Amino acid sequence: MTEGKAWVDPSPGFQLKTQRVIVASDDQRSKLDALAIDASRFNGWVDPAFFIGLGIHAGIESGISAEGNVNMLTRLVVHRAPRIDEPMQVRGHIESVTEVPRGLRVATQVYFESLDGELLVSVPRESLKPIKRQSNSELVGPGAGDRPPPIVSSTESLTSVQQVQLKPEQTLNYSREGNAIHYEEDAAIAAGFRAPIIGGGQGVHYLTQAFWQPGQPLDWTIFFRRPIFWDDDLHIGQSNDARAFALYRGEKVLTEVAVG
Repeated sequence: MTEGKAWVDPSPGFQLKTQRVIVASDDQRSKLDALAIDASRFNGWVDPAFFIGLGIHAGIESGISAEGNVNMLTRLVVHRAPRIDEPMQVRGHIESVTEVPRGLRVATQVYFESLDGELLVSVPRESLKPIKRQSNSELVGPGAGDRPPPIVSSTESLTSVQQVQLKPEQTLNYSREGNAIHYEEDAAIAAGFRAPIIGGGQGVHYLTQAFWQPGQPLDWTIFFRRPIFWDDDLHIGQSNDARAFALYRGEKVLTEVAVG
């Protein structure tokens, strides 16, 4: 619970509180069921997409608010795949905080380990914490700072493997905590969106169920290029060489993955 929590401003070197975490079989099943994803596809392994949200919540539990924040990119590395119900610990730190025209760009390193210290999953990420600035601000350039060039130059280069029609109730049943722009219409509209946008991790579930071999190592660099609304009609696609995956709508790439 975060109600009444005293938040702290993100700062370089801030240490996340080391915490014990677990992905329980019932929790994985219920959340994937909410997204119409067959949990049996993972055959007793944790769906790696969960570690994106778990990393964000490690920050929340350490006093760093996620309200209004926008995920920009995440590198998701599975060193040794965790099993469902396997006890783990999470630790990490804020690596850098950079002022950009729209607010603060925050880079965070998060690590998930076994209880005896074996590194299981690494989730370094960058997010934008929006801050309203004065119109005469001296900060110039792209609103969220420089972004890497696209991985997928055109959606015409992708082969669609599945089409997904998102429904608001899926997002509401997936999660209703941490960042209201994902599940409250008023909060999303106030942030400049036409409707709630799904969390980055929620979208990545569709990619892991399509392209991850359960139990195997993984190294994906994930770019969240455009918001995905909770009622969007999406395609899941891959490049001809299977080195890139994407969620896309028409000619627009929404989330794309470079395979390491």
